[in-house]
Amino acid sequence: MLPSPVSSNRRGTSQHLRSFSTSDLKRALSLLRVRSRFTNLSILILAGCFCISFLYNLAFIFSPSPSSLAAYTPPQSILSTIARNSTLENLTHLVIVPGHAIWTGTQSDQVLDEDRWTLEEYQRGGGSYRISAFVEHIRRGVEITLKDDTSLLIFSGGQTRLQSTTTEAESYMRLATTLGLFHPDSEQTHHESYFPRATTETYALDSYQNFLFSLARFHEVTGRYPLQVTIIGYEMKRRRFEELHREVNNGYTPYKADLYGCHDFLLAKRRARNPFLRFHPWCPDDARMVYDGPLPWDVYE
Repeated sequence: MLPSPVSSNRRGTSQHLRSFSTSDLKRALSLLRVRSRFTNLSILILAGCFCISFLYNLAFIFSPSPSSLAAYTPPQSILSTIARNSTLENLTHLVIVPGHAIWTGTQSDQVLDEDRWTLEEYQRGGGSYRISAFVEHIRRGVEITLKDDTSLLIFSGGQTRLQSTTTEAESYMRLATTLGLFHPDSEQTHHESYFPRATTETYALDSYQNFLFSLARFHEVTGRYPLQVTIIGYEMKRRRFEELHREVNNGYTPYKADLYGCHDFLLAKRRARNPFLRFHPWCPDDARMVYDGPLPWDVYE
């Protein structure tokens, strides 16, 4: 025999559930409306947390930001890759040839060909006159270096043209090598022997960085700073190098308002010359402030 069917009052059950849900909601709302009661201890705890947070934020805002460079020491695995040429340790004279364009040629007969130079628009149209000045700077720098056995020649200039994957400095070095300038008594200009007292600085974007970064590069190569500096370039830039870049406390417009060229007009000029996004972090936030923070080569002092 089959069991009798069980009947249930679904409507009643639904009403019961609906009644329970409604009362529960009312109870929850009534609890939320009850005014909070604080004890003296809870107030003291909240006030203490607020004061600690406030003081911590003040300390964070007004304290100088810690520099990772100050305590940074390159790992031995990196330092062990540096083996300076002992013949360069006593050099005292830095000869700088700042770059102004990039030579893309490979043959000596292409040196004065404007199509073999990556030039700014304002540098074009002057025939070989402007390019001859670039080549003369290179020749003069090599000549001074060959006459002074205590000198180190540094071609300085970064990767300033999007159309070229090399730097101004590297192209100047290649041109000097192609013309055989380092070995003028040799009949061969190609594949000539290495000249140890010439190197490149490949990050500078303007004349100030030509000077500053070449000093750092001299220290990298020799382990010391120069006692004498000679810069080969245009006469119109003489005062900028001698009176501004040598003494960073002085300046001219626009450098008078921006000692390091990190702001406004000079910043825009560097940005236009930096298509490959190379940068360094050593610029003060205040355009008139002399940077007094740590520098990468401080770890070698």
